[in-house]
Amino acid sequence: MEKQTFSVLNISCGHCVTAIRNELDEMEGVSGTDGDPGNKTISVEWDSPATLEKITDKLKEINYPVS
Repeated sequence: MEKQTFSVLNISCGHCVTAIRNELDEMEGVSGTDGDPGNKTISVEWDSPATLEKITDKLKEINYPVS
């Protein structure tokens, strides 16, 4: 299992974290998503077939690009 924390400057509140969590948790292979709007970070845990590239692409697609 891989885990990474991403800096996402577009996060402004808990609703942003919930929106991101809802999208990422639907991806096959993603097992957990957590966020901190104060630090503007998202932590994601995943296994194959999810990849770092697929996760960052999804964040960009939903208007929360990784900084």
